[in-house]
Amino acid sequence: MSKHTPVLGLQENRRQFALLVLVNAFVGAMVGLERTILPSIAEEEFQLAAKSAILSFIIVFGISKALTNYLAGRFSDRLGRKPVLLFGWLTAIPVPFLLMWAPSWEWITFANVFLGISQGLTWSTTVIMKIDLVGPQRRGLAMGLNEFAGYFAVAVSALATGYIASTWGLRPEPFYLGIIFVVLGGLLSWLAVRETHEHAKLEARNHKAPPVAVSQREVFLRTSLTDRNLSSVSQAGMVNNLNDGMAWGLFPMLYAAGGLSIERIGILAALYPAVWGIGQLFTGALSDKVGRKWMIVFGMWLQAAGIVLIALGTGFGWYAAGSVLLGLGTAMVYPTLLAAIGDVAHPSWRASSVGVYRLWRDLGYAFGAIIAGVTADLFGLNEAVWVVGGLTFASGLLAAVRMRETLHKPSEAELSRVAAAVELDCVTVAALRARLARGEDVYLLDVRSPEEHGEGHAEGAVNIPVDELEARLTELPRNRSIVTLCGKGGGRSDRAAALLIEAGWKEARPLCGGTQAWLAAIKGARHEDTVHTE
Repeated sequence: MSKHTPVLGLQENRRQFALLVLVNAFVGAMVGLERTILPSIAEEEFQLAAKSAILSFIIVFGISKALTNYLAGRFSDRLGRKPVLLFGWLTAIPVPFLLMWAPSWEWITFANVFLGISQGLTWSTTVIMKIDLVGPQRRGLAMGLNEFAGYFAVAVSALATGYIASTWGLRPEPFYLGIIFVVLGGLLSWLAVRETHEHAKLEARNHKAPPVAVSQREVFLRTSLTDRNLSSVSQAGMVNNLNDGMAWGLFPMLYAAGGLSIERIGILAALYPAVWGIGQLFTGALSDKVGRKWMIVFGMWLQAAGIVLIALGTGFGWYAAGSVLLGLGTAMVYPTLLAAIGDVAHPSWRASSVGVYRLWRDLGYAFGAIIAGVTADLFGLNEAVWVVGGLTFASGLLAAVRMRETLHKPSEAELSRVAAAVELDCVTVAALRARLARGEDVYLLDVRSPEEHGEGHAEGAVNIPVDELEARLTELPRNRSIVTLCGKGGGRSDRAAALLIEAGWKEARPLCGGTQAWLAAIKGARHEDTVHTE
């Protein structure tokens, strides 16, 4: 257990959050080692011709990572997050050495068993830990930052290995980077990362819905099938990684067949995850504002458009344009899917639900490699790309029909109805000052915008804008009386107090006259003190 008292929020946990972002960059960089050059190693060093045989390394990676994702969620709930993270880095140690010195293709696939296990443990755990730290507020932004770090690092690593391979050769030099990634990521996780399980327990205690005992079987069924939102997220994640598995294995071969050099293939292999990674800096936060469902739907359709453009195109420019569209669509989907899981799953079983989602999502790698490999062997590379593009479009259509919006932001009408349903008397400034003078434990909540709060506020008042209040209820103390303040009283402070009463607070009342009345009273009291002193 951490010696630090857990507090929820991105700003409050910015140092640990930034550290986990850096750790996840090293996690992503380990995958980037293979993005550019492994298909070339299969064809040039081991003389593999069948596309399904070449893509066997992705099948093994996808299955081992998917199963480990599921276990990572369960173990994180039982044992804590940090032990799982550390074991993931230990499992990564053999990977670069096996890739450097493998005497046969079977050894390459064996290395990908270790890589898949390591990725399942490390990436899953950094996701869970970030969700723990931020709480319900700005969850989309948190997932965007996490996935940005991982996939931008994939791009940088793919670009670096492509350059090294074009300069020094396919092996062993490009894989020296993997030793650096394992050492730095493992040491940071061991020496600097703190356990976050207590943060999840804090959110669970403050959650507006009480925890219900849910078996692992029930979590699996809900996330996979019975819950229309969670199951829609799971199928979209699976198809997203299905097309990523195809892109990972077939695109380098497609580009090589189009006459591109290994250096240009490296640029294209880096472009798609780079757009994907950078885009998530914005798309995760955007989903906190506009919602999750249509970000997912249109993201899947944009991916399909990028895949079709690559299938139709000839030459570097067409391939690059398709890669950009594919990256933008994936950026819209990836952090939003994780944020939607956080919206729906209760904190007491959320890590397990994330594990089930990531099980299905990363099985997509295996399914994508199998479908793409078999189709390419039977009908050709372009036809395999077309098939995967069609499946990606169909996934977006299924989400559009089956999924409901998971991000609930109360409208003005909803807040007004709540306020009308709850009879509230405002507390006067004099009465509030008297309560504070007696030492009563009153919590002052300023529900104006941060800009208004900065222009002047009651001393000690905590600022949470009314539009963000429902998403940030876990930040408020359950055992204290709350007085809500806006500018002139009424309006926002009434709605905020009504929302708190509706959410279960025993006492929440607006301040008569708001912040203006409070500041005027304080100013008047100071003037009286000055007169008496003179």
